[in-house]
Amino acid sequence: MSYRLTKIYTRKGDDGTTSLDTRNRIAKNAARIEAIGDIDELNSVIGMVIAFDQQSKISHALHPIQQTLFDLGGELALPDRIAIHAEKTTELEQWIDEWNAMLPPLKEFILPGGTPASATCHLARTVCRRAERSLVTLQEKEKINSEMLRYINRLSDVLFVAARILAKEAGEKEILWDHEK
Repeated sequence: MSYRLTKIYTRKGDDGTTSLDTRNRIAKNAARIEAIGDIDELNSVIGMVIAFDQQSKISHALHPIQQTLFDLGGELALPDRIAIHAEKTTELEQWIDEWNAMLPPLKEFILPGGTPASATCHLARTVCRRAERSLVTLQEKEKINSEMLRYINRLSDVLFVAARILAKEAGEKEILWDHEK
């Protein structure tokens, strides 16, 4: 395997631009770069969930999700390379159905919290929603693989159900939103 990052800093981005390939430079606040950054942040927060809860089935499911998010970021960086396909979204839907069947039905909204793992999973869900908004903004400006939007939309649902599972496995009671207060 060759080394991809032989030099960590290049000084080329000191002017506020970055490159997606070796030929073109774009502003670091361009919609595409914002989306890539949000996906990267999401991947990092999912890494925190895994760090808090390394042995659960949730953590084992989150590892391949991190790989897919890296692929998604790569597809954003190199748009001619399609990496996200419908099978990935279908897999998320299967996990949602399987995991949600183990939980009591919700009659009210729940407040994020619980254990460090479940609270961080809720944080990952909110970062995922931001990444989704970034992808929508990008889609309004440029053509992107629409499967990315479906995947990220479904991933936020996975993270919500995963947060509930993590809290349940730890014996934490969910705190329901009290709409009367």
